[in-house]
Amino acid sequence: MTVAEPRPSQSSSTAFDPASAAIAVVTFNRSALLSRLLESICVMEPKPGRVIIIDNASEDDTESVVESFGERLGTELVYRRLAENTGGSGGFSEGVRTAYELGSEWIWLMDDDVEVISDGLAKMGRWTGRFKSIQGRRYDYDGSEFYWQYRVAERMGIPIPFAPAGFDDSGFKPMNSGCFEGMFIHRDIVQRIGLPDPRFFIYWDDQLYGWLASRETTSVIVNEFVLRRTRAIRQWDMGIRHMNASSDTYRFYIMRNRALIKQYYRSEGVYVPVLFGIGTALTFAKELIRLLFVERTTRGTSHLWRGLAEGRKISRDRSFARMAPLEPRQAE
Repeated sequence: MTVAEPRPSQSSSTAFDPASAAIAVVTFNRSALLSRLLESICVMEPKPGRVIIIDNASEDDTESVVESFGERLGTELVYRRLAENTGGSGGFSEGVRTAYELGSEWIWLMDDDVEVISDGLAKMGRWTGRFKSIQGRRYDYDGSEFYWQYRVAERMGIPIPFAPAGFDDSGFKPMNSGCFEGMFIHRDIVQRIGLPDPRFFIYWDDQLYGWLASRETTSVIVNEFVLRRTRAIRQWDMGIRHMNASSDTYRFYIMRNRALIKQYYRSEGVYVPVLFGIGTALTFAKELIRLLFVERTTRGTSHLWRGLAEGRKISRDRSFARMAPLEPRQAE
């Protein structure tokens, strides 16, 4: 017997207008994956009002691939090629800025290594009458249900890896994190918390951005499958969870960017040195485990230590300023 999934009620006065949404995609040297994502957008129903492609200075044929979808996409296509690679963090910061300045009410963020389920936008739209920071679910590359760590242990600043995966009849769960592979956020929240911080370059940026959003509004993950990953990643299967492979660049920023989180925590008045230090130690230990069991090497630890050293400089920077709130759009 098939049990119908719960659906939120939504009055006509708050009905979701797909044209009010923008999909913002960040890409870098992965034109084949980007093409697959754009193909999935071509067959979406309904479609968003615009699709924004932020190209992190790709050196492949990304620009020509985007141009080839200009008339096929069936909605406005906005292409921004950055002068240099600013990492995922810089790309998503530019994507949110572009969508905000163009007047989009809803901004749906995603990497280039996913495809959109054809009715994904409609599924997300069902929840917009109740929430302004929403995360949908996604399928993994092999078609399995991808588990995303939607809760963080706030004072330690790390994900809770075994937060319950199931949903009750409400169809949603409160979250205090975020993931740029599917974050669906309203411009009102963006206006209050500012743009994603490009200084992260990669890693922790979306968790922090989602955490900031959860301090302004009720943020939720909903029981709606809206994306599918299109790239296989080497993993270590731990039974109930898995751990992905990484890289030396990631290892550096994983540890370095703990200091950026610390600065934000200080600004929010939630920084507790001992607990945050435990979170940093656990992060370091997790990366050692990743090296041993996923990548089966001990090489790479120097990048963890280098990240910690660079982070100490950021921690001591008393001139650090968080991303500022945005100016509200002027009425026309």
